[in-house]
Amino acid sequence: MTSAGPTNYPDAPTNADYKKVSPIQAKLGQLLFFDPILSGNKNIACATCHHPKFGTSDGVSLTIGEGGKGLGPDRRYVFGDNAPEQRIGRHAPNLFNLGASEFRTLFHDGRLEIEGTRVSGFRTPLEDDMVNNFDGVLSAQAMFPVLSGDEMAGHYSENEIAKTVRIGILTGPNGAWKKLTNRIAKIPEYRDLFRQAYNITAPNRPIVFTDIANAISDFVATEFRSDSSPWDHFLRGKITLPDAAMRGAELFYGKAKCASCHSGKFQTDHNFHAISMPQFGPGRNARFEGHQRDIGRQRVTGKEEDAYKFKTPSLRNVALSAPYGHTGAYPTLTGIVRHHLDPSRSFTAYDFNLASLPIFGEKNPDDFQIMKNERDRAEILAANTLEKQTLTEIEINDLVKFLHSLTDKTFINGRLGIPITVPSGLPVD
Repeated sequence: MTSAGPTNYPDAPTNADYKKVSPIQAKLGQLLFFDPILSGNKNIACATCHHPKFGTSDGVSLTIGEGGKGLGPDRRYVFGDNAPEQRIGRHAPNLFNLGASEFRTLFHDGRLEIEGTRVSGFRTPLEDDMVNNFDGVLSAQAMFPVLSGDEMAGHYSENEIAKTVRIGILTGPNGAWKKLTNRIAKIPEYRDLFRQAYNITAPNRPIVFTDIANAISDFVATEFRSDSSPWDHFLRGKITLPDAAMRGAELFYGKAKCASCHSGKFQTDHNFHAISMPQFGPGRNARFEGHQRDIGRQRVTGKEEDAYKFKTPSLRNVALSAPYGHTGAYPTLTGIVRHHLDPSRSFTAYDFNLASLPIFGEKNPDDFQIMKNERDRAEILAANTLEKQTLTEIEINDLVKFLHSLTDKTFINGRLGIPITVPSGLPVD
């Protein structure tokens, strides 16, 4: 344990914290991650909403997913038969260090988590439809976006994947995952890569969708590993940090109590907290519910005490992955730090202009219904558990300087990077 003065800091990550991935496995996953073939209409890839250019997020508060066109802040609504139905309900989380073994719960509400008593090894909304043979929770995560109409599957009758998802057929020879796998298996380059990476050869061992998910996981675990920031080098005794960043570290792990939640090697306790984050957009609900509320963890557990709680994000490369919060409410690190100091005041005074929301259709929806509703506002404010704090402007600036010290330039340069082409021949974002 490295220390400075009275403050105790966590250890830096080591190789033991991460899964081991072969180069050929990572290469295969890279191509799948950037290939739109895994979407129902073959027009959006994993990378579209988790792009390296935007810190493995997308640079906006709530993006336009399936049916949109463009990347990041330039993504726009496209009219026609394949027009988007609504924005994605939550901000696209970054993917840094998700290959580390301590990440056992994923998504803002933790709806996917390792659970040893389940046949699949995971607790998920799919319950018995969830298959097994995943390498880990990161691999299992890849099974979900391809089933979401707003994210990758497409809507209702737009394509065979969307139709299959709509009637609830996910597994089996006619399921959505099998149909997506068939697309991959028909491409000779992918077949050859799966043979090299995992010794999978038809007909004795055909490719299945968990193989695709495992490969994507292998790429994410390799490409977005982040443990070579100035902060890591400081913890290893290799460098000293600038004075402002050092003062910020002492505040983070001391007076400001940031590490009460942003603890450990990756600055997350992997728990869920309600901090009155501004709520806007379509929310998280089923189409028939007809509201824009997002109650967070409560939707997973059913417990009232979990209302409006969301997962503590890791802070690695946080300076590269703006905007911040589960709705992407704050475009700057200074803004999100200020919110944490006094969530109730920040929520009450929230300026709607801070939200980055691409224009959606001819008649832009009223994205701020929840923020304008007195009852909803009261519920979000009442759920807050973060105590008010007072820091000086200099202290706030020092905290931001420390957060910048978490930036890993290895990621900026890339390990495998963005492929020029993918085996399907479809355009690469």
